[in-house]
Amino acid sequence: MDRRKFLGLSLKTSALLALAACGKSSTATPTTGISITGPTATPNPSQPPSSPSPSPTTVPSASPTVSVVSTPIATQVSGAATPSVLGVLRWANTGISEPSSIDPANPKDAQSILIINLVFSGLVKLNEKLEVVPDAAESWKVSKDGTVYTFKLRTGLKYADGSECTAEDFAYAINRALTPTTQSFAAPFQLQDILGAKDVASGKAKEAKGVRVIDKQTLEITLERPIAYFLDLMTFPYSFAAPRKLVESGKDWTNKAFGTGPFRIKEWKHNQSMTLEPNPYYWQGKPQINIQMPFIQNSETAYQLYQTGQLDITGGGQDGIPAQEIPNVKGKPDYKEVPALAVRYIGFNNKLKPFDNVHVRRAFAFATDRNTLAEKVLGGTVHATDRILPQGIPGSDLPVKGLEYDPDKAKQELKLAGIDPSSINVTLAYGQEGDNERVVEALQSMWQTNLGVKVNLQPMELGTFSKNLDVTRENPTKGLQFYLSIWGADYPDPQNFLSQQLQTESPNNNGHWSNKKFDELTEKADIMSASSQFKERLRLYNQAEQIAINEVGWLPLYNPLVTALIRPSVKGLVLTGQGIMAPDWSKVTV
Repeated sequence: MDRRKFLGLSLKTSALLALAACGKSSTATPTTGISITGPTATPNPSQPPSSPSPSPTTVPSASPTVSVVSTPIATQVSGAATPSVLGVLRWANTGISEPSSIDPANPKDAQSILIINLVFSGLVKLNEKLEVVPDAAESWKVSKDGTVYTFKLRTGLKYADGSECTAEDFAYAINRALTPTTQSFAAPFQLQDILGAKDVASGKAKEAKGVRVIDKQTLEITLERPIAYFLDLMTFPYSFAAPRKLVESGKDWTNKAFGTGPFRIKEWKHNQSMTLEPNPYYWQGKPQINIQMPFIQNSETAYQLYQTGQLDITGGGQDGIPAQEIPNVKGKPDYKEVPALAVRYIGFNNKLKPFDNVHVRRAFAFATDRNTLAEKVLGGTVHATDRILPQGIPGSDLPVKGLEYDPDKAKQELKLAGIDPSSINVTLAYGQEGDNERVVEALQSMWQTNLGVKVNLQPMELGTFSKNLDVTRENPTKGLQFYLSIWGADYPDPQNFLSQQLQTESPNNNGHWSNKKFDELTEKADIMSASSQFKERLRLYNQAEQIAINEVGWLPLYNPLVTALIRPSVKGLVLTGQGIMAPDWSKVTV
């Protein structure tokens, strides 16, 4: 699901759109993260960016210096500035009938992470320019060798129940995410570079040696090696604090979850909706709204509810405005779009026939007409791509040679595979969200026509699809044969798309693709400096991406847009390549 400025490596390529306070019509323009009302620039993601000038709410590039202190905690809990009757923001969470997990230690999909980010918070977060800035920590410093991070928490930081949140809470969060009994599918991989993390993940230790509480307000994290994207990792939920007493109160603790984020759960009607109320102790100030969030599996349904005045927001995530409806709303004041840092792709189970054969995978790639898919099936609402890195990720402007549409080459690859096309009978699984049905039907037609194979379609409710991906990863012989999926950036670095998705030992490698040279290149690039070794690091990732393209570790299809409908009466939100966010939730009004 996705952003940011790392240790000297900032993404200045994500488009953002400030939602106009007066409701004027705006057009999303790719910029360097500056509001569209200001000057724009043409980004070059493969050039090391200069650090932005520090301001009261941003820190300079993470270097061996102390960061700038951010905005102090708001002292007001109630008062004249807070309306006696809160507004209600009706925000559709589309693509699901129920969140899979809102435990920050074990997020599984973008829809769940949307809720997690509203309820909990981490040491650092992303601002509207997708840069890492202070959150629960007001500042930090980094050792000269880049392996020790010392975070200073805000004075007076509190949970939504008024209890104190300390460095011990964040240490507990990290260790809990790593602990085997938590069964976090990716935290052990995401946090593996913390000293001692592997011992906790394997059950050999209860606490990571590299996570040390200095005092109530100071947390020290030591890494086994310097990694360019560590602060970006810390914006993901695995390290978000939750009260230990609440977490250990029972398996259903998330039903009334609260943290140090802007909201807390007031009511959760399972398989229906969730109501969020303000955290009166939120450090930026108490929000002025409640959030009513219905779970709506079908984006077309959400669109119709918006059109009939029953929603204030729909879209804004991986499940946006239905493609067929965009011509009806494009250009209107409430329609917003920006390029997403995401790629929709076909994943193959390399442990099952026939996709254990590279020539079969290449045949399917050559038989895929991406341009027809993007322009005719989806009406030009996406950008066709034959590469893994989406536009805007550093390294995405370095050239690769994709497997372009060529039915003759597709047939040749099947001959090289030594397989009679008529003997191939495969099943493509997909989650029932957005335009997926139209996409898979088009792909089915292409492959059957160009290859002479039989392709069956297997639709699944999104939560069921996610669980089946888990099975595919953990027990591939009983998993999906191949599937339509999407990956959106957790942070804007090629490591998040290449190493985390396709390295042999990555828990995100659902298709079990493996290539020794790819692993060597990405493992080397992962630990290189994002500043002094910027170009060489991207060069290695570029070589690795070419290998994955040639062997079809993934079959990339297109880069989607983030699309949303947001009523002009809603003020204070921003749409970025990662979705909808608020620079300051205490200033959001309806």
